Amino acid sequence: MCIKASAQSGDVIVRQSANYNPPMWEDEFIQSLDNEFRRETYQSRFNQLKGEVKTLLGERREPLEQLELIDVLQRLGISYHFESEIKDILETINKMSYEDDGKKNSLHSTSLKFRLLRQHHFDISEEVFNAFRDETGNFKACLSGDTSGILSLYEASFLSTEGESILEAAKCFAINNLKEYIETSEDELKVEIVRNALKLPLHWKIQRLEARWFIDIYERKASMNLVLLEIAKLDFNMLQYIYQGDLKYVSSWWRKTELGKKLSFARDQLMENFFWTIGIGYEPNLEYFRRMGTKLVALITMIDDVYDVYGTLDELELFTNAIEKWDIASMDQLPEYMKQCFLTLYNSIDEIASDALSNHGVDVMPYLKKVWLDLCKSYLLESNWYHSGYRPTMQEYIDNAWISVAGPIMLVHSYVFVSPQITKVELERLTEYPDIIRWSSTIMRLANDLLTPLEEQNIGDVPKSIQCYVNEMKQNETDVSERNAREYIRHLIDELWKKLNEFEDDKLVSSQTFMKMPKDLARIAQCMYQYEDGHIINHNKINERILSILVQPVMLHNYNRQ
Repeated sequence: MCIKASAQSGDVIVRQSANYNPPMWEDEFIQSLDNEFRRETYQSRFNQLKGEVKTLLGERREPLEQLELIDVLQRLGISYHFESEIKDILETINKMSYEDDGKKNSLHSTSLKFRLLRQHHFDISEEVFNAFRDETGNFKACLSGDTSGILSLYEASFLSTEGESILEAAKCFAINNLKEYIETSEDELKVEIVRNALKLPLHWKIQRLEARWFIDIYERKASMNLVLLEIAKLDFNMLQYIYQGDLKYVSSWWRKTELGKKLSFARDQLMENFFWTIGIGYEPNLEYFRRMGTKLVALITMIDDVYDVYGTLDELELFTNAIEKWDIASMDQLPEYMKQCFLTLYNSIDEIASDALSNHGVDVMPYLKKVWLDLCKSYLLESNWYHSGYRPTMQEYIDNAWISVAGPIMLVHSYVFVSPQITKVELERLTEYPDIIRWSSTIMRLANDLLTPLEEQNIGDVPKSIQCYVNEMKQNETDVSERNAREYIRHLIDELWKKLNEFEDDKLVSSQTFMKMPKDLARIAQCMYQYEDGHIINHNKINERILSILVQPVMLHNYNRQ
């Protein structure tokens, strides 16, 4: 769709409009959110239950029972309260020989042990699965009836690294068997669990969303432990209360900027922007990250639409030049609708830099300016491609798109938000975009590309990776269907995850909180841009997820709160 606007010269400029939906949640609704789980009585009960869980973890158990307890704590979203206890247990299990666990013939035990040890950075070889392969190297056909074991094998296979052929074979074997199980089983609960796993493996899911889903599943299990269920529900609701406070803060800031009204052509989706930060940093102590991170995502979204939807090429070059100069005076050259956008960006980044200087004694402004300029230059290149009708090659597209998707800018700012100690040396490393940032951002880009069918491209969009691949294959006289192109893109995502799984550069930065964030950025991207079984997760589904995490508390029923 096109809309008309008058330029200062009196000429009429024909502009594009993407017809984005108005925001579902207004500031008035957000400010009205009231979760009762701030009360001291709940905190007291939580502390009591936390002590009981520590007792459970300290009890002498078979290794498999210990592994299953850790797995449940992780899936319920409460393992972060027991990190030292979990580490001690896994260190002990890691020292045991394969035969010592008492379950050496159990596919479930071996797979669970493999997944948890790898997840916690212990060295364990894929060769532990050789016991389940026949003389031809295939996984034994007799395993097909062991659905629990195959499901555990499936989840373990996603912690593979490059060149691990046993795990690749395990993944194919598990997927085929689990799909068949769904078609033939009458166990509704287990089918629901398997179907959810096939949509997205556990290793690729964001923590809070998995916790919300698994709390409901765990409550229906015969083996459910009431202590674990209650503490998980309390933790979920108390975190939700913290999130609501963060959300009210950023909603008030967004309302005061008036950007949602002044730039009506752009996406106004504060709740979605905030949800991104939950996926990257859910822990209660990361309030500053979520608040400043939401401001960042909101500004990125707005500026993205300036470049993709509304701005003329001349205006976009002016805006990019203003970013490069980073001077309020340069704002005078901008059209009116860009001035408020630039001013809000300038003030927000200045606030971040001032906080960093005050708290860490480091001037981060040169590094933040660099990543903003890199982002805007990548936007400008895509706009030039679009307006000239240029079709980039797959390599040209990817080389620019992993920056234009805004992963690098989000991660560099995240380092500033969460690091207990900021150094210029580490900022230099991060703003050179090391592999972990590039891989994570490329997953984010490819997941986004899978979101939209070829016939439903947005206004201002250049060809995405799917089109680039199809076009390239045609030039090589090979016809590729959209479905096959999507399979290829999913394969690329899988291969990038193998790189991420292997990356352990302790010399990159000292902040362990930050070092988890590139993977979590890839996870939230795959959640927001999920494409499963040929069907796109629609906006209503995203809204349901947001409501379940940020608005609707988990029912506690009649649990005793002594």
